[in-house]
Amino acid sequence: MNASNASHGLSRSLNDRMIAGVIGGIAHRYGWNSTWLRILYVVASLLSAAFPGMLVYLILWLLIPNEAD
Repeated sequence: MNASNASHGLSRSLNDRMIAGVIGGIAHRYGWNSTWLRILYVVASLLSAAFPGMLVYLILWLLIPNEAD
């Protein structure tokens, strides 16, 4: 992670999105690969019976602003 990433807050990605840009925004904020983070999130959601993972995603979608905001 470089200094420019550390100074920015968390935001949903406008360029790296599959659904709402939540995972892409988190990956961009911490300098992670968004594809691997999505795979990890899906696996973790399936192992927790999927519902909590979907609920967390929806809550993050509501709470995290877009990059443009």
